Amino acid sequence: MPSTRRAFLAMASGLAAGCVAGCATGSDAPAELRFATGPSGGPYEVLGARLATELRRRGFAVRVVRTAASIENLAMLADGRADLGLSLADSADEAVRVRRTRVSALARMYMNYVHLVVRTDSGIQRIEDLAGRAVSIGAEGSGTAFTAERVLAKAPIGEPARTFRLGLDESLATLAAGGVDAFFWSGGVPTPALARARRSIRLLPLDSLVAPLRRAYGPLYESAIVPAEEYELPGPVPTIGTPSYLVCRMGLPGDVAFSVTETVFASRDRLEAPDAPGGRLDRRYAIGTGAVPLHEGAVRYYRSVYG
Repeated sequence: MPSTRRAFLAMASGLAAGCVAGCATGSDAPAELRFATGPSGGPYEVLGARLATELRRRGFAVRVVRTAASIENLAMLADGRADLGLSLADSADEAVRVRRTRVSALARMYMNYVHLVVRTDSGIQRIEDLAGRAVSIGAEGSGTAFTAERVLAKAPIGEPARTFRLGLDESLATLAAGGVDAFFWSGGVPTPALARARRSIRLLPLDSLVAPLRRAYGPLYESAIVPAEEYELPGPVPTIGTPSYLVCRMGLPGDVAFSVTETVFASRDRLEAPDAPGGRLDRRYAIGTGAVPLHEGAVRYYRSVYG
């Protein structure tokens, strides 16, 4: 990430120049901001509700829309059913680069950690042990499922796992009942539902897959460590990290995009975004949204901060 003001402004100007016509500020502000978040009780729904509260304090009417998360959110932004949304970086990158989905970014928010969860008493020790076993990869339309499919495709598993698409709560219940042998979850650390179940679960290491994922998809994936104390684990668990982005529809008026971005940083202590290592909201971190172009309103905000 460029550290000098001059380098930042040059990059921001380039991003603004690359923004398509939909980023123009000429359209009228919507009467209500529709904010696509995630499933009830999940980190996106919680963070989205907090940000919605802060936006209402600034005079915006905001409706939080619960969704399956990343994939559904991106589709809703692209077809105009939502104005704001949250998405995992890999889901957003695929949408923009491959499917040419028309969305913009306002900020890179925080780091998500890929959790591969098994029962404490399970004999499964490595991802290779999932060969032929039942695995929940996350809910349909979720970024967790998107990431999990990529992880499983790169894992050296002799026989494909039998995959199911279950949300976090259902995955936990099904694991406890023996209906699946493992499940994936991508979220902040700690994830409250997993912290509550900490005595009955443990996590498998996934660090060996960071390099293959980066070779295939670029620097969307990072090495990350789940601290042992977060889930009362025997020791820290090395895994895969990928950021979350705050995204918006391309036609969102520039002044609205500016105000939303400004609100994120003015209220970041109250938002309480997941705060594991790499998770804290930081303006220099926030502009790194890869293939997803920063909205020109967000660019104006960052430029105003850097003078």
